[in-house]
Amino acid sequence: MNLSNTAMANYTFLKEMYADPYFPDDLVKKGENILLDLCREIEQSKPASLDALYALTHAATDRFNDLQEEFDERGSEIETAAREAIAEDFEHIARAYGFDDADVEELIATRDW
Repeated sequence: MNLSNTAMANYTFLKEMYADPYFPDDLVKKGENILLDLCREIEQSKPASLDALYALTHAATDRFNDLQEEFDERGSEIETAAREAIAEDFEHIARAYGFDDADVEELIATRDW
């Protein structure tokens, strides 16, 4: 399914992580897919409240938590630069779907990275 939100369909996810060789591209791609899946889920379920949005973003954050192990196995980790890139993209997604008052820390509250 393609994204109907043109701002997100044309958005480059995790740009800073792709630009840094410390992060394996294939694992960054998995992170990008998590964010694309989040956008699709928002478009399909059309959350009507911040709590509904947070439920979706927490599930996506949990998937990033699971991905952390793969980064570790490859000699990388979701560290400061990655955390900032991921959080920025979560915030961008929330804003693109009309949740201008979403708190970025709450969007990724379930993170363990």
